[in-house]
Amino acid sequence: MSVNSVNSANHSTNEYYLTRQSQMESNVRSYPRKLPLAIAKAQGCWVTDVEGREYLDCLAGAGTLALGHNHPAVIQSIQDTLTSGIPLHTLDLTTPLKDKFTETLLAELPGGKEAYCLQFCGPSGADATEAAMKLAKTYTGRSSIISFSGGYHGMTHGSLSVTGNLSAKNAVNNLMPGVQFLPYPHEYRCPIGVGGEAGVDALTYYFEQFIEDVESGVTKPAAVILEAIQGEGGVVVAPTKWLKKIREVTEKHGIVLILDEVQAGFSRSGKMFAFEHAGIEPDVIVMSKAVGAGLPLAVLGIKRKFDAWQPGAHTGTFRGNQLAMGTGLASLEVMKSQNLAQNAHDRGEFIQNAMKKLAEKFPCIGNVRGRGLMIGIEIVDEHQSADHMGSYPADPKLATAIQTACFNNQLLLEKGGRHGTVIRLLCPLIITQEETEELIKRFEKSLVDALATVRGA
Repeated sequence: MSVNSVNSANHSTNEYYLTRQSQMESNVRSYPRKLPLAIAKAQGCWVTDVEGREYLDCLAGAGTLALGHNHPAVIQSIQDTLTSGIPLHTLDLTTPLKDKFTETLLAELPGGKEAYCLQFCGPSGADATEAAMKLAKTYTGRSSIISFSGGYHGMTHGSLSVTGNLSAKNAVNNLMPGVQFLPYPHEYRCPIGVGGEAGVDALTYYFEQFIEDVESGVTKPAAVILEAIQGEGGVVVAPTKWLKKIREVTEKHGIVLILDEVQAGFSRSGKMFAFEHAGIEPDVIVMSKAVGAGLPLAVLGIKRKFDAWQPGAHTGTFRGNQLAMGTGLASLEVMKSQNLAQNAHDRGEFIQNAMKKLAEKFPCIGNVRGRGLMIGIEIVDEHQSADHMGSYPADPKLATAIQTACFNNQLLLEKGGRHGTVIRLLCPLIITQEETEELIKRFEKSLVDALATVRGA
C-alpha cells in the first residue's frame, strides 16, 4: 500500500488512529498522551491532523526540524539522492555525497578541518554520547565522568547515567559507574541558594576547586560532559564566565571537554553552536537532531589530538545513512544562505520580550529565559510564598493545563524542567514574524483558559 493510498483511507478521526496506536504500540509512547492527534500532512511551521485542523508547531520534532516540515530543499535532496544511483546504506564507506557533507560540516566547526575530524555514529544522539565518553576514556586512560544536574544526554545505559532526570533512572539498576554530578547554574532556581551573579561566581569557583582539591575524594575524570543550554532540563543557559572557567580548568588538567549540542546546535541559539556564545572550543562536539534535517544521523566533531580510536572501536550499522547526509547538506546550505541563525536570534528575542510582557499580566509566569529559538517559560504558583531569592514554588498542575490548553488552541509545544513546569518553545528556524505573533496570541488565550480551569480565574 502506498503512502498516498494510506492517507486517502476512510479513517477521518484522531481517535481512530490513537486507539489503534494504543493497541499496537508499547506503553512507552509519550507524546500522544500529551498531544493526542494523528498527523495527516505538514508544511513549514504547520501540521494538519486527519480531521483537518491546522496546528502551529513549536515542538518541531524536539528541535530536529530546523527548517520546519517538508522544506523544499530537503525534499529535493531526498529526491536527488534517490535518483542518483548511490546506495542508501554504506556503513562507513564513503561516497561523493558523504565527502561533500563532511567537508561542509567541518567548515562550521571552530578551526574547521585543520582542527577537527568527524566520526559518524549510530543514528541517535545517545549513541554519539556513548562514543564520546568511550573516546575520552580511551584517550585519557581514566574511567570517571563529570556531568551536571539538569543535563540530558540520552536514554541508553551510559548516556542515561550522565543524565540528571531521575524519572527514567529509578527503575534501572546498575547504570554506568564512576559518574559524578555537579550543580549547574540556574538564573531562577540557584542550586546553592545564592542567586544572581554571586551564585554564578560561587559555582564557577566551586568547579575549579573541586577539580584541583587534592582532598575532594574524586579522582581526576576522563571527561566533563555538559550542554551549553540545557534543553530537557528546562532551557537553562550556561553563564559565559562559568563555561569559560570549565574550559580553562579541563584544558589545564587534561580532561576531555564534551559539549552536547544535540538540541541547541545548528543555528537554534542564534549561532551555529551554543558554545560559541562563550567563545570556547570543545574537545568533542556531540551532534544529532538537526544535523540530518529530520532524518536519523549523529556525528561527533573530535579535536584531532583526541582521535585515539583504533579501527572499528566504535561502530554502528546505520552510520552511513546517505539520505540523511544529503538532507543535512541541504539544510546547512539553507541555514547559511538565508542566515537562519540571525532569524533565530531576532524571532527569539521578539518571543522572549512578548512573554516577559505577558508575565507582567500573568504572574504565574515566574521566569522567561533562553537563547534564539530555544525558549523556556517557567510556570509557578505565585499565591504561595517566594523563597529568599524571590522564586515561587513550581506549579506542575498549571503547566500541564497550559500545555493542554495550547493543544486545544492548536499550538503544539512541550514541557520540561524540574517537575515538568517549564513550557518549552523549539520553533522551526524559518518561523516568520507573523507566525511568532500568532504564537503569542494563541499562548495568551491558552493561559487564560488554563487559569480558568485550574484556579477558576
